[in-house]
Amino acid sequence: MSRGLDHMVHAVGDLDAAAELYGRLDFLVGARNRHPWGTHNRIIQLAGSYIVAEPELIPAHRPGSFSFGAFNRDFLAAQQGLSMLALQGAGAADADRLRAAGIGDFSVFDFERNAVRPDGTSAKVAFSLAFAVHPLALDIGFFTSQHHHPENFWNPAFQRHPNTATGIAAALLVAERPADHRAFLASFVGEDAVQVDVAGVTVPLVRGAIEVMDPAAFASRFGAKPPDVARGARIAGLRFAVGDFAATVTALKQGGIEARMRMGRIVVGPEAAFGATLVFELAA
Repeated sequence: MSRGLDHMVHAVGDLDAAAELYGRLDFLVGARNRHPWGTHNRIIQLAGSYIVAEPELIPAHRPGSFSFGAFNRDFLAAQQGLSMLALQGAGAADADRLRAAGIGDFSVFDFERNAVRPDGTSAKVAFSLAFAVHPLALDIGFFTSQHHHPENFWNPAFQRHPNTATGIAAALLVAERPADHRAFLASFVGEDAVQVDVAGVTVPLVRGAIEVMDPAAFASRFGAKPPDVARGARIAGLRFAVGDFAATVTALKQGGIEARMRMGRIVVGPEAAFGATLVFELAA
């Protein structure tokens, strides 16, 4: 099954402050949602990808059951930043596949909630999540997400951002030895399309990509401080594709965002973006 990025989780201590930052970055930020397991989020839709922020309240992990909330609570006890990576999913079939691959012995997690449309009306959205665990990346949560009512969730009106962002070009991971993550990523994605070279590891996806590089390469490429990788690989940042680079530059200036130019890209560093490095570049 060819699949793409579904969404990223940006775990923060203050959800409204994070929403305010993304608003100043000129994204359209959704209203607060409450998950049934005790987390809250505010969503940015990006033509099939979105960013989720902030957890609280939490059920514990149990045998055969991965707790989304507990993972993010524990992540936030040490730092803020990008905590989880989700691919498009197939629900129970993914849970079976990840179990067979030896990377996720968890039951599929089904849940639903009400969403608010732009006109203020309510619609049901429902999802099935299948989780994987990578022992070389203890501070990354990996899962797939199946949407059961995508017509009630994805909305073009929420995807036309003033900064002209059209999608997440890549999730940026940092690891001491990027090649050590090849086998896990191939199992997680479900096909061996992983590319390894001197620059690191790249997993091309139907929508976006996963890129893994070492801390020195990340710092050189983006001019930003990489996260601590003492506990294994981390999600360091995101590359956003934009349709109008000049408009994005103007939007960030008007928002008073502390950013810098680096190799033809705009980079907002982790000191300004709640532990994440956010990179804006012209869409290919």
